[in-house]
Amino acid sequence: MPEELLFDKSLHNITFIFRLTGLNIENKKRNYKQNCIFLFNLLWHETDVICALLWAIYGIFSGESFTEVTHIMPCVIFGILADVKAICLLIKEDKVYILINNLRDSETKSKDFVNIERNSLIQPDFKRLNNIIKALNIINSLMFVVFDGFPLLFIALKYLTTGQLELLLPFLDVYPFDSFDPRYWPFVYIHQFWSACIALLNVCAIDYFFFTCCTHIRIQFKLLQHQFQEIIANRSISAVVSMNQMSIRAQFKDLIKWHQNIISCANMLEEIYSESTLFNFLASSLMICLTGFNVTTVDDNAIVVTFIIFLSMSMMQVYFLCFFGDLLMCSSAAVADAVYNSRFYLGDVVMGKIVLLVQTRAQKPCKLTAAGFADVNLKAYMRILSTSWSYFALLQTIYSSRC
Repeated sequence: MPEELLFDKSLHNITFIFRLTGLNIENKKRNYKQNCIFLFNLLWHETDVICALLWAIYGIFSGESFTEVTHIMPCVIFGILADVKAICLLIKEDKVYILINNLRDSETKSKDFVNIERNSLIQPDFKRLNNIIKALNIINSLMFVVFDGFPLLFIALKYLTTGQLELLLPFLDVYPFDSFDPRYWPFVYIHQFWSACIALLNVCAIDYFFFTCCTHIRIQFKLLQHQFQEIIANRSISAVVSMNQMSIRAQFKDLIKWHQNIISCANMLEEIYSESTLFNFLASSLMICLTGFNVTTVDDNAIVVTFIIFLSMSMMQVYFLCFFGDLLMCSSAAVADAVYNSRFYLGDVVMGKIVLLVQTRAQKPCKLTAAGFADVNLKAYMRILSTSWSYFALLQTIYSSRC
């Protein structure tokens, strides 16, 4: 049996999450089951998002305190973000399927080029991807337990200490009935419980696929760099002179085709994630600002812990988007240096012209953008934090003036 591709191994690690969301990375066309799961999750989750928005609107017009109104907004924004990311990927699932096949073909063809030292080149990136996904799973699970489990813990503690049963819910939503009525409370709690699951699953699944594609495109760029450097570097001058220059040019042309395939994969990833990334940047700025504001203004230590965990998750979510985008950008630009180090000067004039073309193209790095408004890299992350701080300072000023 042929050895399983490394890219397929990475996909297997996130396939189960995609099945729960109803999104498709396994088949060319969506099936009936996936459509039902996605529609069910979307309707289920949207009802909670709408109810939370109604609570915020009701709080504003009914004179609720400024801090209470802002309590629910980070969760609302995160819920909307999860829906936007899921819908954007759903609309472009045909491109997702093409991208997956292109990455598989690229990895298969790269085995024909690079055999020696292959594992030493690709394993660090593969291990880093797996470790980051595992760490994010732990953080997201912790946030899920805190938001959906703490109300049950508080109910139990208050009942044991005071003997009174005071029902609580994970989120402040407005329903057309009394959600704290013992007849409805279990169903409302289950509804909010699964809504939180849907939001986390949507964001995790789509982000993990982004991380996976960025990592494997980066791996392809690294293998390409290695091959450019080794095509002449290990040969003596006399050996190069005695070689057929046509053979060297043919190898360079094969590498150029490989380079073009990798660039097309990066461009397709940009098309798939461009709009959702723009919304992600905007939403992250608001979530970080509002959550930080809640951490500094709330007196209840249990609620503060909840918001600290949510703040950490929000910052890490957008950080890793920028981090993997930065890795892809840097690895594509490094191709120019690899070509320069290939001892091309031992070839003929024709090969020199070919190398010049490759260098010129490689000096324009592949990059992912937020719909063209910003590059997805670590500089963008710093701008997001700067924007969040500005919003936070404005909120603090408004809050101080009202106190």
